[in-house]
Amino acid sequence: MRIAELSRQSGVPVPTIKYYLREGLLPAGELTSPNQASYGETHLRRLRLIRALIDLGQVPVARVKDILEGLDSDDLPLHDQIGRAHRAITPTRPASANTEARTAAAVQVGDLITRRGWQVEPDAPALTTLIETVAALRTLDQDHLADYLDAYADAVEKFTALEVASVTTRTDPDQIAESVVIGTILGETLIAALRLLAQESISAHSWPRD
Repeated sequence: MRIAELSRQSGVPVPTIKYYLREGLLPAGELTSPNQASYGETHLRRLRLIRALIDLGQVPVARVKDILEGLDSDDLPLHDQIGRAHRAITPTRPASANTEARTAAAVQVGDLITRRGWQVEPDAPALTTLIETVAALRTLDQDHLADYLDAYADAVEKFTALEVASVTTRTDPDQIAESVVIGTILGETLIAALRLLAQESISAHSWPRD
C-alpha cells in the first residue's frame, strides 16, 4: 500500500508516519520509484504498536525507539528484551522521603523479595520505585498501606502468571517478545483503570449517597 493508504488504515496522519520513518521507529518501505514506497501489513502492525505505546502507554517517543530496537534485535534474549522494555517505561523518580524512611523501606522491600523468591536485578528501576513508594507512604503516615505489601504482591503474582501463561501459547519468538512488551506496558494501563473502577464501586457501597 502507499503511505496514504497506510495512514487511512492506521488512523495516523501522513506527516506523523514520515516522522516515525525519519526517527527509525518505522522501517522504510519498499521503493517502487525514486519518490514512492510501498508498505505492507508489517508496517501497519508496527504503526499500531507505536501508537498504542504512545497513546495508551504514555511512553515517550525516545523510549519507544529503545523498546522497538530491543524487539528487532536478533541476538538479545527474551528476558533481556523484557528488561529493556522495563527500563524504558520506568521513569527515574527523585527521592522524596527522608533517609530513615527510605532505609526502612529498602529493608521491607528486600525482605519481601527474598521471602517470595523473586529473581530481581539489583539495578531494576521498578525496585527503586517500590522502595521510594513505600518510604513515601510511611513518611505520609500511611503505614497501613505500606503494610499491605504482601497482599499487593499476592494479587500481582496471580495476574502476572496469567499473562505469562497466555504468552507461552505463541510459538514465534518475535510474537512472544512483542506480546510480553505490549502486555507489560498496556497491562499497567489496564490494571490502573480496573483499580480506579473498583475503588469507585467499593466507595459507592461503603459510603452511599443519601
